[in-house]
Amino acid sequence: MDNSIVSRDPEIMSGALCFAGTRVPVKHLFDYLESSSSLDDFLEDFPTVSRQRAIAVLEAARTTLAADAPAS
Repeated sequence: MDNSIVSRDPEIMSGALCFAGTRVPVKHLFDYLESSSSLDDFLEDFPTVSRQRAIAVLEAARTTLAADAPAS
């Protein structure tokens, strides 16, 4: 994944994968969506994450899942 979107540093949030330039773990986005909260709810609670960056993470996850899915 593009380093301008996410980063991992052992000195920041114990090395959790975070949105680049923030201390917001990417996992929080998926936790919000999993609990039926909207992307807007997430962005409101974490204003340091841009909509563009959040969508880029979701698109990267979708692409990875599609590439790894077995053919029927």
